[in-house]
Amino acid sequence: MTDTARTPKPVRSSGTFTLGAGSTGATTVHRLGYGAMQITGPGIWDEPADRAACIAVLRRAVELGVDFIDTADSYGPEVSERLIFEALHPYPEGLVIATKAGLTRQGPGQWLPVGRPEYLRQQCELSLRRLGVERIDLFQLHRIDPKVPADEQFGLLADLVSEGKVAHVGLSQVSVDEIEAGRRVVPVVSVQNLFNLTNRSSADVLAHCEAEGIGFIPWFPVASGALTGPDTAMGSVVSETGATPTQVALAWLLHRSPVMLPIPGTKSVDHVEENCEAATLQLTDAQMAVLNEIHDAS
Repeated sequence: MTDTARTPKPVRSSGTFTLGAGSTGATTVHRLGYGAMQITGPGIWDEPADRAACIAVLRRAVELGVDFIDTADSYGPEVSERLIFEALHPYPEGLVIATKAGLTRQGPGQWLPVGRPEYLRQQCELSLRRLGVERIDLFQLHRIDPKVPADEQFGLLADLVSEGKVAHVGLSQVSVDEIEAGRRVVPVVSVQNLFNLTNRSSADVLAHCEAEGIGFIPWFPVASGALTGPDTAMGSVVSETGATPTQVALAWLLHRSPVMLPIPGTKSVDHVEENCEAATLQLTDAQMAVLNEIHDAS
């Protein structure tokens, strides 16, 4: 690996956020992380075509200052967690690995929620084993299973915290009411919802997270696509900054809210370097205003 002491760490320019601020065992991370969903095969299924390249991406992300990696037992399934262990264990001090349970896989691109407490407990135990840790830094309920009482799912998460198997709890793709229902049972330090330049359907959830000091992890954080032409709002900011559309999209998220924790994913070293450099991009108020006016496709 590269001499990390001499490697520039652009991610540190993203600032920090403390998960569980004010509580015992609070955890501080830099706000630009890495999402490990894409280091699998097509449809988030099976092994990647180039396993060595994915391991190189994970190691390069950490070299560039990433100290927050998000994964899930269902990515592969199991593939992403195993690759993280292979690439990074024993983990460098301060590296926070978040994982999720609650979605099962039936094939490429297929996902089915299962939130029975015994299943979630089993998946936590298996993630502990695959990641090679005694406690999961952030354990997230991937989806609330509508077939199981929500309080039973939240209660299991609370049990895992009290047993010392989980440090912090997060929820994924939830409403404000669901966040508050969860918080009545277990402290919730993060929420992972779909959010990007063209889909802001979770704006109310983001506002709630800001008010309550909850980290907001936007999944699918980069959505530029047709926005990138030279005569578009995105194109004008790209031209002014000299950055790439991806960097502008990530910088917009970081500037959008102090609780925002983007986790762009890739299986390319070049792309992970591009993503990490987004942390250094400073957008002006005028540029933010232009980006804020981009059509919300949600």
